[in-house]
Amino acid sequence: MSNQTATVVPKLSIEAIQTVTPMRITEPRQTRQVLAGDVVGPGIFQRCLNMVQYYRKEREDDSGWLLAGWIKETLGIALMEQPMISGRLRKGEKNEGKLEIVSNDCGIRLIEASIGINLSEFLETKQREDVEAQLVFWKDIDEQNPQFSPLFYVQVTNFECGGYSIGISCSILLTDVLLKKEFLKAWADIHNKVINENNKQKLPLFYLPGLERTNGSSLDIITSSSSKNSGKTLIFKINARTETLGSEWCRKMALACLEEAENNLGSVTGGEFSLFVNESFDAIKVESCSKQGVLDSEMEFNRAKWDDLGTIEVNFGDGNKPALVSYWLTSISGGFVIVIPSLEEGTCTLNVIVTIPNHKSG
Repeated sequence: MSNQTATVVPKLSIEAIQTVTPMRITEPRQTRQVLAGDVVGPGIFQRCLNMVQYYRKEREDDSGWLLAGWIKETLGIALMEQPMISGRLRKGEKNEGKLEIVSNDCGIRLIEASIGINLSEFLETKQREDVEAQLVFWKDIDEQNPQFSPLFYVQVTNFECGGYSIGISCSILLTDVLLKKEFLKAWADIHNKVINENNKQKLPLFYLPGLERTNGSSLDIITSSSSKNSGKTLIFKINARTETLGSEWCRKMALACLEEAENNLGSVTGGEFSLFVNESFDAIKVESCSKQGVLDSEMEFNRAKWDDLGTIEVNFGDGNKPALVSYWLTSISGGFVIVIPSLEEGTCTLNVIVTIPNHKSG
């Protein structure tokens, strides 16, 4: 019998929203081409990767308010190494209006929030899977004016007991930068180093409880509107020779992984799915693929986990390890497959992330 309880989870309150930009101007600008063909469906703007870390209060001087204050500084330092994360998607000026991401230093959004429940109660309640999406913030990229939409959000949520969570959401177009480029690990290392250098005593400059508040009320805005349960995800690792890589091979491989995921998860996509292939740091290819095709019967499937993609050592608690880490991909309009290659001296390991809509096959 499950130990989960039927605790009612109260509504989350947003207390502050800030923008964090790199600590110095990015020169020269970096660009990433989004090779999406003539027609781009809404899925490219609506899908994102989410991660939530939960931390129990281990020390008297520990809190999510302090953490968020230090994040304002440490994230700005980390963004200097990966400025693409603080950039924007736009219609390129020199490539006939095609989409590209440019590291223009517009910044990421940092949200501070609170929720009237103890962390232990939240983790044990049956509702956690349903309401966990409150702990990340995501606003779909504007299809008409994408240059105004952030591609990365961080939300620090304070629980009544003093515990807190760190929620991260990132555009699917930057999934490989977040995971395989070890941005999170580099940022966590910077964060913990800065805190240690300040001897855990000095308050950060941006410490919300110490700032003058207007009317003492929370901000009335809408948090992430998507449900965590909108899709199911499986991750595979596939070994390949670099000379075999190509568009047609990637389509067959993606189709085989999709069918394997459908068989394992008991859910199905429609007749088509979206394929995102991270061809290089400078380009990501997006296309709509038909489920009709010849499967690679010799494909060997090695199942993987989120932690295998480089997040297992990420720890913003300076020794206080997370009590739980959750990951999920938002799926609004059908199934999709992300292919993230890792090249090593003539061989290639493909990390294949398959997300399908959360409805049962008939």
